[in-house]
Amino acid sequence: MSAHPLDPRHALSVVLAGARGHGRWHLENIRRLQRDGHVRLVGVCELRPLDDEELTGFGAVAQSDDLAGLLDATGAAAAVICTPIPTHTDLALTAAARGVHVLLEKPPAPSYAQFRRMADGAAAAGAAVQIGFQSLGSHALPAIRRLLAEGAIGEITGVGGAGAWVRDEAYFRRAPWAGRRRMDGADVVDGVLTNPLAHAVATALALAGSATAEDVTAVESELFRAHAIESDDTSCVRISTASGVTVAVAATLCAHTQEEPYVVVHGSEGRITFWYKQDRVLVRRGAGMAAGPPALYGRTDLLRNLADHLRGEAELLVPPAATGAFMRVVEAVRVAPDPRPLPADAWRAAPGEHAERRVVHGVDGLVAVAADSLCLFSELGADWALPRPRPSHGDLHDELRTR
Repeated sequence: MSAHPLDPRHALSVVLAGARGHGRWHLENIRRLQRDGHVRLVGVCELRPLDDEELTGFGAVAQSDDLAGLLDATGAAAAVICTPIPTHTDLALTAAARGVHVLLEKPPAPSYAQFRRMADGAAAAGAAVQIGFQSLGSHALPAIRRLLAEGAIGEITGVGGAGAWVRDEAYFRRAPWAGRRRMDGADVVDGVLTNPLAHAVATALALAGSATAEDVTAVESELFRAHAIESDDTSCVRISTASGVTVAVAATLCAHTQEEPYVVVHGSEGRITFWYKQDRVLVRRGAGMAAGPPALYGRTDLLRNLADHLRGEAELLVPPAATGAFMRVVEAVRVAPDPRPLPADAWRAAPGEHAERRVVHGVDGLVAVAADSLCLFSELGADWALPRPRPSHGDLHDELRTR
């Protein structure tokens, strides 16, 4: 079936699959875009229907837990998919098979094979797919690229990324798949670099000019966990690219203090730091790294961009090909040995917003130094990151039973 044409006189009709958890952000974003006349919510796919208050201002909205049936019944032109990671590929293909275009939440898939199946299947069906890396819609990216092309910081020597976030035990209990590497035989790969701070990885790769799968030549990873989970909550990766630019990203969910995540482009004559959630850019030049005032940029909403693309008014900002390099990193994390549990003396318990949390000693600074030096944790002298015997699966299962 060919994809639905979009009448430029009408708002893009949308079904939202997954309206709770992070899906609430998409619901509010659709509400905003509907007020502005760009989209129109016609259906919500949820296991538990939304109530009237949650749907205030939307008008008549069909609800069902069957995405295929809901798309058929509503005739929606697009689907926003914000469901558990292992469901992304099948739901995106369910939409594409009906000629429905897709905004797919990141990470687009839990493995490179699933990603290729989704991307190739959607392309064969003629359906556009936008991957939900909102940071890649920032107007700061083309501005930074112009600065780099003009030689503002000399020759690019590498790109670092850093994310120091605070999450408590409740975060890892928010859904059955949270904090899991696999579940019921299916890959999940809900690690710190592949899901909550995935934007740091994708944005760093984009600024390195290495967004496609072919741009990645090797990935080194160090995966750790302070919490009693399967997946990693404190990790770093170093990515070798075909252009020779090294990309290194370090992140934790066990920081002492939550900080704004950022990407830093290193040059022979300076550096450019991009706080991607704030669309804020700071350029430092010269031997003393003198900095001018930070610049703030706007951002193009990815659902709005999808609607404009379908009207023939814009190029798609984040098609699957633009996340191929990121998916190479996801695949490297997926096939890596299971994350190493940090020893008890490497972290302390602290009160969190909803439950206890674990704070890794000195990790805030370690993450920043990794982004600054493009080094892995083990190369920076962290005792807990040095090679040592791995625990048996029995030890891991015993620990998980204590949660």
